[in-house]
Amino acid sequence: MLKEFKKFIMGGNVIEFAVAVIMAGAIGLVVKGFVSMIVMPFVSHFTGGVSFKDWKIVMDQAVVDAAGKVTKPENAIMYGQWIDTIINLLIVGLVMFLIVKAYNKMKKQEEAAPAAPPEPTKEEVLLTEIRDLLKK
Repeated sequence: MLKEFKKFIMGGNVIEFAVAVIMAGAIGLVVKGFVSMIVMPFVSHFTGGVSFKDWKIVMDQAVVDAAGKVTKPENAIMYGQWIDTIINLLIVGLVMFLIVKAYNKMKKQEEAAPAAPPEPTKEEVLLTEIRDLLKK
């Protein structure tokens, strides 16, 4: 069983999958940073300076005691953060689409270059000569 597990782990598919998961996580972090640090400030600028993260529907106000300490936190639907997440998903999807498209294009170019046919062996050359002589 240990040998089977080692064969499974050392197989190309598992290693390729692990690399793909790690790369997807890294790409996701980069795109999330791009959305939250670059795209969303532009959107906020054009929506009158309101940040998406501030958009919410307050269901229950926070309860604060006399000392200013919050005894019951605010209960709100944070739909602005959800919009931010949707934009993040769309951009990650676009980036992954472009990566897969570029990969498939490179793969097609490799497949398109046909390999030169192998040279005939000495036996094949000799048999061809015999066949041609027999035809005469």
